[in-house]
Amino acid sequence: MTIASPIPVQQTLPGTRSNLAVMGVLRFSFGTMGSGKSTLALQIHHNLTHGGLRGALCSMLDRKGARVSSRLGVSAEAVVIDPSVDLRDVARNNGEPLDYLVCDEAQFYTPEQIEQLAEVVDELRLDVFAFGLLTDFRGRLFPGTARLLELADISEALQCEARCWCGDRATHNARVVDGVQVYEGALMVVDDPEAVPDIRYELRCRKHWTEGQGRPDIIL
Repeated sequence: MTIASPIPVQQTLPGTRSNLAVMGVLRFSFGTMGSGKSTLALQIHHNLTHGGLRGALCSMLDRKGARVSSRLGVSAEAVVIDPSVDLRDVARNNGEPLDYLVCDEAQFYTPEQIEQLAEVVDELRLDVFAFGLLTDFRGRLFPGTARLLELADISEALQCEARCWCGDRATHNARVVDGVQVYEGALMVVDDPEAVPDIRYELRCRKHWTEGQGRPDIIL
């Protein structure tokens, strides 16, 4: 696995990416909640679009539906991905192949969809920028994440570190149901403070994730 720093953009003239016989790259950028994954995905999509390239911003299980949204309040329209979507069809774009794909929440993709992304890079020579979590609330690799780590040309940890309530570096995403951390349950559950039971996700260091201990002065 290669650990790389900031993401470079292909040096091409506007509108010419599809005509160049250059290799595409499958790049996976990972981090905890709050590490800036969606923000960076939006920035890359913006930069490439304004550079004259044609691409798709892809979203899965975003709270705002057919959008990629950042915790900073920035968002953009996106193609909604679910397990039935063939990402090769998205890239082929009805016979007018795209130049790139930006895939947010890629941890939720199926292993087969990750293989489709690799095929898109190799056969259509697109650049694919995938962003996601490494592990789920149980502390285990997501199936999509595991396949990305196996197939990506470049895997990199985002350098914007989030922190546990104790001040240590946050390494785990805890699922908290009615104020109690849980370690079992459905894999894909979006947090919703208005729902019953109250389901939230909190950033914790390994010690407090293991102990199931939240901030002592918070009453949920």
